[in-house]
Amino acid sequence: MRMPALRRQWSACRASVLLLLTTASTAYAADRVTGTVVDQSQRPLPRALVRVVDDTRELATAFTDELGSFDVAASSAGRCRIEASLTGFATASVDCRTPAPIRVVLGVAPVQETVVVTATRTEAPAAQVGASVTTFTSADLERRRTPLVADVLRASPGAMLVRTGAPGAVTSLFVRGGESSYNKVLVDGIPLNEPGGTFFFNNLTTENLERIEIVRGAQSALFGSDAMSSVVQLFTKRPDPGAKPSGQALFEGGSYGTFHGSASAAGRSGRLEYSVGAARFSSDNRDPNSGFNNTTLSANVGTSIGDAATLRVITRGELGHNGVPGQTAFARPDLDAFAERHDGLVGVVFDQQATPILRQRAMYSLAVSNQQSTNLIVDPPYVARYQDRTGSFTSNDFLYDNRTKLHRHHASYQADIRLANDANRGSQLTTLLVDWDGERATLQDLRANTATTPSRDNSGFSVQHQAVWRRFVLTGSGRVEHNASFGTAAVPRASVVFVAHESTGEVGATRLHASAGAGIKEPTLLQSFSPSPFFHGNPDLLPERSRSVEVGVDQRLASERAQLSLTWFDNRYKNLISLRTTNPVTFEAEYFNIGLTRARGMELAADVAPVTALRARAGYTLLDSEILESTSPFSAVLRQGQQLFRRPRHSGFAEIAWNRDRIAASLTGVFIGRFVDSDFASLQPPILEHPSYSTWDARLSFRARSQAAVLLSIDNLADADYMEPLGYRALRRAVRAGVRVGF
Repeated sequence: MRMPALRRQWSACRASVLLLLTTASTAYAADRVTGTVVDQSQRPLPRALVRVVDDTRELATAFTDELGSFDVAASSAGRCRIEASLTGFATASVDCRTPAPIRVVLGVAPVQETVVVTATRTEAPAAQVGASVTTFTSADLERRRTPLVADVLRASPGAMLVRTGAPGAVTSLFVRGGESSYNKVLVDGIPLNEPGGTFFFNNLTTENLERIEIVRGAQSALFGSDAMSSVVQLFTKRPDPGAKPSGQALFEGGSYGTFHGSASAAGRSGRLEYSVGAARFSSDNRDPNSGFNNTTLSANVGTSIGDAATLRVITRGELGHNGVPGQTAFARPDLDAFAERHDGLVGVVFDQQATPILRQRAMYSLAVSNQQSTNLIVDPPYVARYQDRTGSFTSNDFLYDNRTKLHRHHASYQADIRLANDANRGSQLTTLLVDWDGERATLQDLRANTATTPSRDNSGFSVQHQAVWRRFVLTGSGRVEHNASFGTAAVPRASVVFVAHESTGEVGATRLHASAGAGIKEPTLLQSFSPSPFFHGNPDLLPERSRSVEVGVDQRLASERAQLSLTWFDNRYKNLISLRTTNPVTFEAEYFNIGLTRARGMELAADVAPVTALRARAGYTLLDSEILESTSPFSAVLRQGQQLFRRPRHSGFAEIAWNRDRIAASLTGVFIGRFVDSDFASLQPPILEHPSYSTWDARLSFRARSQAAVLLSIDNLADADYMEPLGYRALRRAVRAGVRVGF
């Protein structure tokens, strides 16, 4: 009789325990709310502030992670709501009782904010980054319809682009007074620079790109060699979450025999997402033998592995050919010289959210560049002439036939470890990075019948910590770089952001920011290994170095319809490498570290959106530069005390865009002040300064149907006749017309 009673008591006890556990579990679940914060295109928004509030007080806070996810306490007693906010977006809220997982969508403010990756190698709102960043979004690229990346970068504070003539000619980027080899250039994290930092933007196009980011200042603490004055990163298009398969084709033609055609497709199918594109751009340009043609092929294909990992393959090819007529403003064109570049890359990326606190990424890539520079026919001698100036001697054609083959292997591993993620302790994120680069080259001079096959293996290890509070962001990083040429070096970087005033309607947020860092750059393979007695390599070269400091303030106004930014910067570049004559009788020369320069100044930018259809942007840069130790002390333009070569003291840009109903129009202008230059043509008297110039480009599109638009593009609207740089004539007014169709 007692056994059944005991069984009944045990069953009742067990039921009570199970009920208690179930109730506790339900109570815990009810006290936790999870979800994501996204923008209107359903892309995640990292570092958004998520607050749990009731009618009278704030109950709990947290930040979203890099995937836009949040997990926050929410009391089940009484009424409460989840409120999400981020500078540059409209605040939104949902009821706590909304079924999990909650999705909070933030609308874009009139002057929107962008999420950037390059500044920290993690997703972060630009307003929470201490470095100066300019982002050109997909909407910017579509509106500008500029085939070449270089022409987009002209509308970035602190950036100076120099192209030797028409599109396709040698194009160099100088940022904040740095050399053209001081910019790290990447596509989806894949480095493109030649060994030693050299990168020319001749045939890098905007085809199938989602956005372009340029981060100014020394960034070697995260990117190692070459990131001396900026990092420029291009991101291939990816379909929006939930987007249906779609495609687009564009065809344009016009002045100078120009043709521009492209086709692209993107979409998702199950676990697979893809974006592919092909384009062709060609132009006869202004001068004989200055024609340019380029073919671009690109693809970004990814697949999810389970619910927490993705595998992605990225490929891109730029195949360009252009004539090289020389300084046609001073002399007759060279009719047979040409340059050819076939650049390609392939990368494989594995990305996994291994645990709630650990995200890891691994990449391997190969970037290849095959270059040819040839001039095999002797053109007649000439005497340079320009206006009332005449060359002091007869110039003769210089024959050459060079081949360069470059292979850059790159492997990296990145671990992002989240240590905390609430408003009280802050969002604490530590990043560990390991990078390896294998540089291989074949340098051939077919006329001299010589070949050099140098190679170099480099590695680096970086640590970065980001601490984010509601009004304060602190980022610190450091890197140890081991280079086969110069050995081991350490480079630090730190930045801080302080929100001095939070948005209160008409008067928006006031953001103060400051950063300081060091940059480092390895010698080129030629500088280290060249066997030629006239430019002999030096294996004992030190790395070129930079030190950069900046302080700035950003102010949002007029209910998020305007933003003003002011940044002061101070850069110093030392150990510059150049040739020094070692035997004046035989003209033998060797590379040495013999240069020191400084560049400081101010960047002012404004972004205004007074009404929905209208947006205006403008920027101005003041650059005060000086050569402190000259690499060429007897040169009139490179001697000590001169301003830096081809870096204007004053420069700026302006853009106004209108988009309403079926019509979209924009006008973009670039102003370049006077700068130190040289005719390099023995003119008497010599020209040692380039005059100021400005250009305006206009764009107009009319949407005839929902998937079709008629396009009109006018470059150099005012038909300015100028040189870029001295001796190289830029294009006069150029008009293109065409159509864009979607499917």
